[in-house]
Amino acid sequence: MRFFKPFFLSFALGLLLPFSVFAQRNDGAVIPGDFADPSIIRVKNTYYAVGTSSEWAPHFPIYKSTNLKNWQQVGYAFDKTPAWTSGSFWAPEYYKIGNTYYLYYTARRKSDNTSYIGVATSRYPDKGFVNHGVLIPFGKEAIDAFIFNDNGQLYITFKAYGLDNRPIEILGYKLSANGLKLEGEPFSLLKDEPRIGMEGQSILKKDGYYYLFYSAGNCCGTGCSYNIRVARAKNFAGPYEVYANNPILSENEKWKCMGHGTFVTGTDGAEYYLHHAYNRESTVYTGRQGLMSQLTWPQNHGWPVFTTQKLAGGIVPNITDNFNTASIAKYWAWDFRNSTPKIKQQAGTLHLSGSTKAGNQTGIVLAARSFSGSFDMAVTVANNNTALKGLAYYGDANAALGIGTQNNKVIVWQVADNKFANLAEASIKNTSPVEVKFEVAEGKDIRFFYRQGKTAWTELKTAEPAKLSSLPQWDRSPRGGLHFKGAANQEAAFKAFSVVNK
Repeated sequence: MRFFKPFFLSFALGLLLPFSVFAQRNDGAVIPGDFADPSIIRVKNTYYAVGTSSEWAPHFPIYKSTNLKNWQQVGYAFDKTPAWTSGSFWAPEYYKIGNTYYLYYTARRKSDNTSYIGVATSRYPDKGFVNHGVLIPFGKEAIDAFIFNDNGQLYITFKAYGLDNRPIEILGYKLSANGLKLEGEPFSLLKDEPRIGMEGQSILKKDGYYYLFYSAGNCCGTGCSYNIRVARAKNFAGPYEVYANNPILSENEKWKCMGHGTFVTGTDGAEYYLHHAYNRESTVYTGRQGLMSQLTWPQNHGWPVFTTQKLAGGIVPNITDNFNTASIAKYWAWDFRNSTPKIKQQAGTLHLSGSTKAGNQTGIVLAARSFSGSFDMAVTVANNNTALKGLAYYGDANAALGIGTQNNKVIVWQVADNKFANLAEASIKNTSPVEVKFEVAEGKDIRFFYRQGKTAWTELKTAEPAKLSSLPQWDRSPRGGLHFKGAANQEAAFKAFSVVNK
């Protein structure tokens, strides 16, 4: 897949996310918005976290913090899609050997569309990762890598699925000293004998025991049942004793379906666990957000205990972007399977164009991760042509809706059932910029507005309510952002983008 060169140069020179004033309380997420399957690493007094990006590019967003509470996005692991992959960028795992940072990650192999584990390396924790290809092409699915150093011997563990009708297993291999090759034959640490689901493992050693923490249940969507369980063994390869009082981390009044994380020792000496969970109110519309829980070891029984959200963020930021820097903001992403955007930002204007995959009815969407289930999003469309350009609320190429301008009209549109449909339209002056806006209320309602000049907002009402329920995908939340649908020789020009969370 080829991408517009100036765009990736802009990422390399980019600034941090241009947040403005602070907004809605977030009930405790330290990394709000869709940031599933996070992995965390500490470098002296600085922490880095990387998470699942699913079908969004660039791949695997990376965040940075000095206190485990406040995080800023600093980049992505991959600006370009690794050659062996076709999608499903899940569960990246940090590790460090010497002066080299490793990222073990899950993606679908292009040749057979099966999810396997690859590896990449860099001299830095937040940039410059070089892909080394597939490391574990095992069975019908191998995902969720985790690395453990047992007295100098490296092991890689992973979830194996579809092994001759056997239950899901957590398997392990010996790993070479340079972290790039498997050694010997795989071995089984733990089997999913109750067949309730098992994945996302992390391992700690304490007082002669290996503690295997794993996620059980259904990971994703409105029917999720995720929780964290633990088993322990005297030997790394087992046999593991499953804790009788599982789960040890499940849900509370604000968050549900907690799971899949990794541990880090804080500068205060405490053991913290960065993991994901759904907010009970916004659920799939904000996705699996990053939470921080603390692990403690009571003396009376030896099994660990989680203190949920021991460290917690309290607020989520609004976004104001006037496009007045030489590079675009780090939060922008797109569905790389269905579009190849061309992006240029200069003198207060973002120019968007590009190409789409055959059959894509939506067009190109440059989107920002949703921090809240209720928000207002607005942008000014600065040019006039026959292309449709404005805002979209995007779940996938066949699940999107939005508002935009085309010639002398403003249009509310929706894509569903592989069809593009106009839901409403109104005539406008084609001699001046048009500002468009939509307001989302917890995934239950969306309203569309437009205005020109300093006039009041005009609501463009649809005959029937736009369908929001189709937007969330099973492994990722919908995102709002800039939209372009037009010919290859056309573009959209945008000014003054904003998101106000409620």
